[in-house]
Amino acid sequence: MAGRKKQTFEQAMKRLEEIVQTLERGDPPLEESMILFEEGTKLSTALREMLDNAEQKVSILTQDKDGETTEMPFWAEGDTDDI
Repeated sequence: MAGRKKQTFEQAMKRLEEIVQTLERGDPPLEESMILFEEGTKLSTALREMLDNAEQKVSILTQDKDGETTEMPFWAEGDTDDI
């Protein structure tokens, strides 16, 4: 992907879906399948990083008992292991 413009989340997800569909059909020969698999793995990693970054930016504004507005991390109220 050197020299290519950075993909949006939606563009990367669409490309990953195309790769999965192509591989599921079983049309490409082994060598091409391996190239597609590698691209899909890289896209999957990039998508996970994008989601992690977005999650870190999400926060909830809450009011404490004194009426003060405070900012808390999105997952502060619950356990993220259930996700």
